[in-house]
Amino acid sequence: MSTRRGRKNAPSQDFDPTPSLGKTIQRLRKAYNMSLGDLSEQSGVAKSIISQIERNETNPTLSTVYRLSRALDTTIDEVLRTEGGQLFLEHQSKSGVPILESQDGLCRLAIAGPLNLVEQVQWYDFRAKAGGVLESDPHPQGTVEHLYMLAGEIEVTTGEETRRVKLGETLRFRGDLPHKIVNVGTGEAHATMVLVLRQLGAADNSG
Repeated sequence: MSTRRGRKNAPSQDFDPTPSLGKTIQRLRKAYNMSLGDLSEQSGVAKSIISQIERNETNPTLSTVYRLSRALDTTIDEVLRTEGGQLFLEHQSKSGVPILESQDGLCRLAIAGPLNLVEQVQWYDFRAKAGGVLESDPHPQGTVEHLYMLAGEIEVTTGEETRRVKLGETLRFRGDLPHKIVNVGTGEAHATMVLVLRQLGAADNSG
């Protein structure tokens, strides 16, 4: 452990610590094989106060958390990070994942990406039965589609050109032109698709 002995204290203001603060302090202290006395000596925080913090029996000042984080060779942000909320941002059940269908009913797109990012990046799980056709209007200028084949065989047409893509292959193509995907195999086609909007650096003139 790299010990930092500086005593440049932050303002001593009260704040509401996260419920996991005590556990985090204790986990870091034990990870460095430090006793309460060791941490007290390195941080300048009384051993009794550290013990109360670890048991979530007191609300420390920001200055105290700052000194503890310095002694534990980490940052205030890391010490205050919650154990649950920031690690898992969203969990959608199967019934909560939006599904789009092609006009022929043979192609399905499960929207895997977050809806609040659709103006920057979109990604889908694509499945098509034999003969299925997915036709798309042009996306915003500069959009590139990234496609990776997980099963089957398809043909992709963008503009006036067509390419065939097989299992295990990747294709990247202009998505700002009319394009379509056709399952030319005998079984189901399965691919993951990611659209990066304006990847080619086109300016956004919508405003």
